[in-house]
Amino acid sequence: MSEQQTSGSAQNKTLDKGGKSIVALMVALMAAIFAFQLNASMLSPALTTMQYELNTTSAQIGLTQTVFFTSCAVFSLFLPRLGDLVGRKKVLLGILVLTAVGCLVSAIAPNVVVLMIGRIIQGVAGPVVPMTLIMLHNQVTEDERYARLMSILTAVNGGIGGVDAILGGWLAGTFGFRSVFLVMVAVAVIAIVLVIFFAQESHAEETPRMDWVGVFFLCVAFVAAYLAINEIEKLAEANWTMVAIGIVIAVVFFVVFWNVEKKSHAPMVTTKYLKQRRTWGLLLTTLTMMTAIFAVMNGVVPAMAQDAKVGVGLSANVVSFATLTPYALVGLVFGPVAGVLASKFGYHKVLRAGMLVSALGVLLGIYTAFQPSIWALVLTSLVLGVSYAGTVNIMLNGLGVVLSPADNTGYLPGLNAGGFNLGAGLSYVVLYAVMNAFTTSQGPRAGYAISLVVSVVMVLVAFAFSFLIPHEGEEK
Repeated sequence: MSEQQTSGSAQNKTLDKGGKSIVALMVALMAAIFAFQLNASMLSPALTTMQYELNTTSAQIGLTQTVFFTSCAVFSLFLPRLGDLVGRKKVLLGILVLTAVGCLVSAIAPNVVVLMIGRIIQGVAGPVVPMTLIMLHNQVTEDERYARLMSILTAVNGGIGGVDAILGGWLAGTFGFRSVFLVMVAVAVIAIVLVIFFAQESHAEETPRMDWVGVFFLCVAFVAAYLAINEIEKLAEANWTMVAIGIVIAVVFFVVFWNVEKKSHAPMVTTKYLKQRRTWGLLLTTLTMMTAIFAVMNGVVPAMAQDAKVGVGLSANVVSFATLTPYALVGLVFGPVAGVLASKFGYHKVLRAGMLVSALGVLLGIYTAFQPSIWALVLTSLVLGVSYAGTVNIMLNGLGVVLSPADNTGYLPGLNAGGFNLGAGLSYVVLYAVMNAFTTSQGPRAGYAISLVVSVVMVLVAFAFSFLIPHEGEEK
């Protein structure tokens, strides 16, 4: 090979299909993900400060978090599709601008009502990760290369190595909670500038008008289901009438959505795609896997860590350093490795390997329930960080993009994001119901252990569902 050919080959590795720098594009997309991720994770240690400074209750502050994540889920359903039709760069910039506005509203909020409005506006950032993955896939068409770059972007979605939460706690404690939102504004503005200069505009192959009628019925169905699950999480204190009403509304509006899509000339998503395995196979896998794992690392394991009677007895101030920080940090580091593995062995094999190792990680959690120690906690967190945060989460996000049809690249990542959100809520419902039931009858140690046994079973169910996900080129 001549020196000129070698130079050209090396240059191709650094440029996208439009001849622009891949590094610059990655920096811009990463900044956009940072802008979203800070909204999702930076506030957790600042919630108590927010309650004190706004003179409100913990329930009201908790509700601001609920409306934010609900808003994220709803916007995730349709904004990727809107990006297909009117321009992905244009929609991403709109998302980032509204995110900055929402952060500013939250920063100057005089009371919890205005804060809630700000958090709802911030929720528009919910689909940033699928949007950036779609934009990257449009510019990097080589499968192996895309897998590696996609994994770098998606790894941040599990938390920025725990540094975001630590920084949020320091800012809130030193300057007040408003400083946290102002930092979010600054990051969003930086992301806007980078996307303007380094991201390229793209559209789907076909660009009909947006199916806003279908969007309405799907969003109502999803919100009703999401709120029903949120109510069920209260268990003994749940309003079961409200749960029943929510479920009925969700079913009715989804049936209406299905019929609207059947008759629409330009549906948000055709019923043909809804019937295919690429849709329901992936969504079932995402839903069950999130149900299996989310409340383990965000609820059960931290509870064991802080339990002074049968657990490790760590204080609230340090529990994250033994649980969530190792989990997020190792997930961030291992994500690119998972991408390299996917580029060699395929998304499906790496996904299933991650699922099996996740089951082993939960089994370590069961061991920790009976033999509590800080080292067992850290090891459990590290294994699940590698297997779920650094592998499974990334593969599921990646499959949502690569399995999407060329004429509607936004629908599957959008629905998949909805699956992640519903699964997170269901995880608390299922695992906490089991934990509380066995704690009442057989004590807290049994409650922790049996809830983790259920988690392992759910992981294996998700593993079985993963065989329903088609490969690229396979009949979908």
